[in-house]
Amino acid sequence: MNTARVHWTEAGAPSSAHWRAESGHPPPGRIVIADDQTSAAAAYRLASGGTALLWRGDFQNARQLLQALTRRVDPTPQPAGAKVAGNVPAAEAFQSQRQAQARRARILGMLLVPLDADYSIPLRRAPDVRQACAEAYGPADTTPQTPGSLVSLRELQGLIGAHEWRKKGVVVAALDGRIHPHYGVFAPIRGEYVDLVAAATLPSTTLAFDIGTGTGVLAAVLARRGVTRVVATDQDPRALACARENLARLGYAGQVEVVEADLFPPGRAPLVVCNPPWLPAQPSSPIEYAVYDPDSRMLLGFLNGLAAHLTPDGEGWLVLSDLAEHLGLRSRATLLAAFDAAGLKLLGRHEIRPRHPRAGDASDPLHRARAAEMTSLWRLGAAE
Repeated sequence: MNTARVHWTEAGAPSSAHWRAESGHPPPGRIVIADDQTSAAAAYRLASGGTALLWRGDFQNARQLLQALTRRVDPTPQPAGAKVAGNVPAAEAFQSQRQAQARRARILGMLLVPLDADYSIPLRRAPDVRQACAEAYGPADTTPQTPGSLVSLRELQGLIGAHEWRKKGVVVAALDGRIHPHYGVFAPIRGEYVDLVAAATLPSTTLAFDIGTGTGVLAAVLARRGVTRVVATDQDPRALACARENLARLGYAGQVEVVEADLFPPGRAPLVVCNPPWLPAQPSSPIEYAVYDPDSRMLLGFLNGLAAHLTPDGEGWLVLSDLAEHLGLRSRATLLAAFDAAGLKLLGRHEIRPRHPRAGDASDPLHRARAAEMTSLWRLGAAE
């Protein structure tokens, strides 16, 4: 149970509850009560000033209020086909977008809803979110005297969406099946990196390491391709549980061992695969660690430890987008220098162009970088 608490005054009496925030945001310092009579203008004014609104009205009306807040906080959409100004440096556009996203998240996170101890929502017309909450927060503690909690409606909607993704799964053509992502584990919706691993020539089919396995998708692809034994590592408990569940569902539990480790398992392998977070920037919340790699920690950790975990003539496959290069966050020269510093040599490279919708969205502030992006599989070996 989250030990952080949030305090407010309601009907003239002091109240408190547990505070839930997977985003890592601290409890709000000031809370007022809101209900069906609260206008969007008043709610936006309070939220923008740092005051949270605890909803006591109809749940569906809370959803409508959040939509109204979203319209106020988001910039006016560009017309279809509009061109983004070309004189803004990519790095500046990236930082501006992140600042805007942080402000958006802060304001929209100010609309709160209560959860009872069993994760039910004590509001009219509220959906049953108990299973979605249990998947994200762990089993409910329904012992006597267990207090309820407060959560932002925006986060709760994220939990509900993650629950639906987990039930439905993501189709992965290379597996002829589906991967079911857990809450907080990066879903393989950008399939180009999976396609690269599915198509590259295997140096061996005896053993492979999958570093930072996440959902287990790349470990499953290697197993499907005939690798006799795969050791998949991760240090996130959610990812470990997710990978084990997916591999069992796909029938690869006998081929793939999922182990908790910070990067490498013990020993050496003829193939070591890693798809680290692609952008060397500071995450603004714990669930962003799948996208942002602060100080390139995972990338450099993989590179610097790779040679010691390869068998003679073994290969390390680094799957990495060059979006960071187009955003001015890391140069190609810096990446190649990191290979050299780690005692690695380049054996080859395969690349593929992204297929996600934003790559063709000319109204995206980062359009120039996204349009130029390529995802590569770098084949690396230990230098002589």
